[in-house]
Amino acid sequence: MSTPGNGSHETRSSQQADLHSSPGPGNGFKAINDTHGHAAGDAVLRCAACGLGDAVDGRGPVGRLGGDEFAAVVPIPAPAGVPWLLRGLHEVLTTPTHTEGRTLTVGASIGACWTGELPAPTLPLALRRADEAMYVVKRGGGGWLAADGTVTTRGTVNGRRAGRGGTHADRDGGAA
Repeated sequence: MSTPGNGSHETRSSQQADLHSSPGPGNGFKAINDTHGHAAGDAVLRCAACGLGDAVDGRGPVGRLGGDEFAAVVPIPAPAGVPWLLRGLHEVLTTPTHTEGRTLTVGASIGACWTGELPAPTLPLALRRADEAMYVVKRGGGGWLAADGTVTTRGTVNGRRAGRGGTHADRDGGAA
């Protein structure tokens, strides 16, 4: 996988899983915010972030993309290791959060892409494939899925995955 380095490109091992996960929409996160308030929702996000960091255990970076979506890049020597990692991450994300005397539970949708299968293992392509896999499981009610194949399955509009907010034209012909 190529990553920018001080004015040049360094090459990293192409054998890693790029993960994109969401403990949120369709998984109960909005209901927690609406019912218990944003402080409770923030507590769930903090627990998710800590849990992902613990599960990855320093093997790669973990970060919040925004809202309730997180991403991680984790070295995995063979694709057979991806399901083990995804099961563990799903368990971590769906573990109840205890805050202010309440027990809050959310579901999780996790998509992954093992870069060893990509013809040109770049981070944007790997995250795109992981994002597509995540939305497949999200539409099915949550869980985890590793992307199958190397070809993206959805087009983009205005630089965003088709079907997401902000990707359709409004009446004046601009992006909505």
